[in-house]
Amino acid sequence: MPRKTLPRIASVAAGKKPLTLLIRWEKGRESRVDVSGLVETFRVYEPLRRSPELFGRVQVGDYGTDVCWPDEIDMAADTLWRLAQEQSGQTMSPDAFKHWRERKAYTLDVAAAALGLSRRMVAYYEQGAKPIPRVVALATHALDSLSMK
Repeated sequence: MPRKTLPRIASVAAGKKPLTLLIRWEKGRESRVDVSGLVETFRVYEPLRRSPELFGRVQVGDYGTDVCWPDEIDMAADTLWRLAQEQSGQTMSPDAFKHWRERKAYTLDVAAAALGLSRRMVAYYEQGAKPIPRVVALATHALDSLSMK
């Protein structure tokens, strides 16, 4: 199994919209990430809910593996990366999608039928021409788990 490379954050700033972060990743990609779901759900982030000024004091943590605020509040880079992918519509990489199809020994037509998609859309996902929606990524996992039973 290939070794997973964790995403690293090069810089971070509070966005113009409340509870959003502007993140520049180590490899140059930039993301606007809405963290309101996390901040409003978990008790540890309660000070950030109360104080926009505190939220604005965000900074990159040691080694770029998280972002942090005063009072030992932090969010992991891999969580932010996952949110960035979900919010941009991509929850599965084109390579992972192609690997799934090949592992199942599905042709483009068979994969399309299994997922309820057109053959063209399956090809777009593999080429990276279109982001892979969360529902499609979940469907690939469901098809995997069905075949294991």
